[in-house]
Amino acid sequence: MNLMDTMKGSLLENFFPAGWDLDKIDACIGTPDDVLDRQAHWNENFTPVMCENLSDFDTLMGHEIALEIRKARERNQEIALILPVGPMGMYKWVTFFLKAWEVKCDHVTTFNMDEWSDGEGNTLSSDNPAAFQNAMEQALFNPLGENTVPPAQRNFATKANLPTYPGKIAELKKRGAKLVLVYGIGRMCHIAFWEPHFAAEFNSVEEWKAQPYRLGAKLHPLTIEQNAITSFKSRTTLVPARANTIGPGLFMQADYAIGGCDGILSRGMQWQGLSFWTTLRYGPDMWIPSTFMPTLPGKLFFHKELAGPLEAECN
Repeated sequence: MNLMDTMKGSLLENFFPAGWDLDKIDACIGTPDDVLDRQAHWNENFTPVMCENLSDFDTLMGHEIALEIRKARERNQEIALILPVGPMGMYKWVTFFLKAWEVKCDHVTTFNMDEWSDGEGNTLSSDNPAAFQNAMEQALFNPLGENTVPPAQRNFATKANLPTYPGKIAELKKRGAKLVLVYGIGRMCHIAFWEPHFAAEFNSVEEWKAQPYRLGAKLHPLTIEQNAITSFKSRTTLVPARANTIGPGLFMQADYAIGGCDGILSRGMQWQGLSFWTTLRYGPDMWIPSTFMPTLPGKLFFHKELAGPLEAECN
């Protein structure tokens, strides 16, 4: 056994989720030239969209979200949006387009997909700078002005409200609403904060898919470190170790999914390339939640740097 095999064995035993096949994950990596090649397991209406830079990424993803809201308005149809706090840059353009088009959002109901919590599901106060509710109000709801989503139609993943999501979404869909999932992909390939190690608790994919939400979900160490880098200015000590989150029982219901991968840093460094490629190529597996996203109709916007080449270099 060589040094790399020894390292992989130790990591699998002590760090990565038990169901992860590191060789299969690494085999997902292709070249920039073949990143858009369609895979057999993709939904026929799933499309990855390469963006040249972060400005294009934010604009195109924001336009796609705003367009879904506008089209629902034109159809006189309600729309339910499951929304992330990360990525965030697209919300500037959601508000720009909706205000330019003079689209009123009283037909929109939103569901924030997750929120920091303690082990019992108690969340931060809504005015806390780190709270996802505060982030959404500052980035989306307040800038929309008089045409914003009515406060009663905004849902946040609190201990009291998250358990009401399944019933509210079911009622909206019963009335003919379109359910649109907006998502990012975590370093550990989570969707929302639905982590890969949760798969160990279930006997089948069907049982896993039925899970609607979790209060006080235990986050993977790499998820904590990802958020230390992206949201807490490197201060791992400030990142909560748990969160409330929706599960596949909700995000797999989406009629349309709009994803975003913009995890680049600087000097050629990035954190999302492997997660992005694995999402596209691995095939649906409950140990890697994001691998189900290509099975849904929609678009996945990504920064071209994530396509690689993903090769070792010193920075």
